[in-house]
Amino acid sequence: MNYEILYEGAFPLLKVQLEQGETVKAESGAMVSMTPNIDLTGTVDGGIMRGLGRMLSGEKFFFQELKSARGRGEVTLAPSTIGGIQAVELDGSYTLCVQKDGFLAATSGIEVATKMQNLSRGILSGEGFFIIEIRGKGTVFLSSYGAIHAINLSHGEEVVVDNGHLVAWPSYMNYTIEKASKGWISTFTSGEVAVCRFRGEGVVLIQTRNPRGFGEWVKGFIPGR
Repeated sequence: MNYEILYEGAFPLLKVQLEQGETVKAESGAMVSMTPNIDLTGTVDGGIMRGLGRMLSGEKFFFQELKSARGRGEVTLAPSTIGGIQAVELDGSYTLCVQKDGFLAATSGIEVATKMQNLSRGILSGEGFFIIEIRGKGTVFLSSYGAIHAINLSHGEEVVVDNGHLVAWPSYMNYTIEKASKGWISTFTSGEVAVCRFRGEGVVLIQTRNPRGFGEWVKGFIPGR
């Protein structure tokens, strides 16, 4: 399967070329266009319980499955938000943890599930008690709000990331969720509240914009507030 990310920036488009019999799965509603020989179906992928788990993590219950049933075909896909698309190659040796709304599409052989966080992480993170877990061997396409930036950490190096800017990280990385400042008053007045402290070795993907921050900005223009 060949792919190309077009118009990189705020409004990217993922173009996927499929040989006969090849499939790609995507989040519900992601298909922009497809050649007539592509069969499009809705699927739960993993059963009802796994679908419910994805809903708890903020994702949609159903996936799209696009299969090139009659010769070579082409599909274009796009996320619902303004931001980037990043391809990540998985070799099956580790699981990729992804924040909600981060999954766009994947090749066959990739499994999308959910993982429940512990109580403290679920409360402090602001993202709920479930995160997305992506495993298997193949290519996964992540979407973001804003551009995607990779932070490469060597062994023992640390980075602190605002939770609203997280996109994805490998499951083998050590991380903790903590308040942004030493004191609770400073934490709330700083506007950051919860941050994630990661320790390498590994790569953390972050997004350059925070959707919650944008939402608060929009609310300022609503009459009557």
